Amino acid sequence: MVGCVMALAGVRVIELAGLAPAPFCGMILADFGAKVIRVDRTKVAMAVDTLARGKQSVAVNLKSPDGVAVIKRLCVQSDVVLEPFRKGVMEKLGLGPEELQKENPQLIYARLTGYGQSGSYAMAAGHDINYVALSGLLSMLGRSSEKPYAPLNLVADFAGGGLMCALGILLALLERNRSGKGQIVDASMVEGAAYIGSFMWKSRSIGLWNRPRGENMLDSGAPFYDTYRTADGKYMAVGAIEPQFYDQLIQGLGLDAVDLPAQMSVSDWPQLKQTFTRIFAKKTQAEWTRIFYGTDACVTPVLSLDEVGSHPHNHERGSFLRNAQGEVSPRPSPVLSRSPAEPSMSRDPFIGEHTRAVLKEYGFEAAQVEKLLSAGIVECNEAKARL
Repeated sequence: MVGCVMALAGVRVIELAGLAPAPFCGMILADFGAKVIRVDRTKVAMAVDTLARGKQSVAVNLKSPDGVAVIKRLCVQSDVVLEPFRKGVMEKLGLGPEELQKENPQLIYARLTGYGQSGSYAMAAGHDINYVALSGLLSMLGRSSEKPYAPLNLVADFAGGGLMCALGILLALLERNRSGKGQIVDASMVEGAAYIGSFMWKSRSIGLWNRPRGENMLDSGAPFYDTYRTADGKYMAVGAIEPQFYDQLIQGLGLDAVDLPAQMSVSDWPQLKQTFTRIFAKKTQAEWTRIFYGTDACVTPVLSLDEVGSHPHNHERGSFLRNAQGEVSPRPSPVLSRSPAEPSMSRDPFIGEHTRAVLKEYGFEAAQVEKLLSAGIVECNEAKARL
């Protein structure tokens, strides 16, 4: 499929540089073919964006009216603006959605923030743990008798934030084909995280979460849905929920179901978990992997980031990529049959590496660009990129 036209080819995106959620959103769009131009600040030595795959970078002085004018010109000639600032920041710069959409009514303006554009917390600072807390999900995450814990910064920053914002942008692009109009995408990480967790709300009526945190079937309370330490200090993950899968788990562990309590006897779960813990500790991860390979026991090794690429299944599918610098990362997902993502394998851009090229593409004359460069309105690091 090399050389195919990707799904988002021809879509131009201006991404205002920020931290994790917005860069992830921008990388998704770039992976699937959009031209994503990250607007960095001038006089910054190194980018904090580690999710810059496939992007270009222009460096612009946002404190200068001329710099704001440059950004405005880029925005109104693009399809999408992606901004990660607190409510009101872009309006103060004269770059708010009302201002830009006056000049380009088809512009899609994505605003990715923790708390959204309205509400009493709209102006408040926060991070993933705060957004997950306010979403209700954090109250459900943690082991029995322990305090709630945040599962890295995945739920709000990336799932509820960057990914949901990308979905909003794609929906707006799709709707624009019908209406010919752009719109504002208000992506709140609190609401995005909560929406990702819709199953938690929708499944309460069937009793999945009736017990305290960490004592339910899917939150590590059940012995057949947990991780177990192996003889070599590694771990196996067990998810044998259905009876037929549970039977194969018991068989693989060398146990006899006749000698064990019923699978769904909740009062016996702690005892059964002790039994599983003792047995898993007798063999290495590799040994257990061999035992359960080819079965439907739903038992898999817990792999480290350094191990995933060499796992046979992942290797066969090409699930992880190695870029020009030798760095390994996941390939874009999902895989489209006719127009799959073809992510850039080049290094991430230096700040301002593409300033000249981008401004030229957006209609700036060479003399204008040089004047902006000499005045410090924009910066270009082409020379650094060639080193």
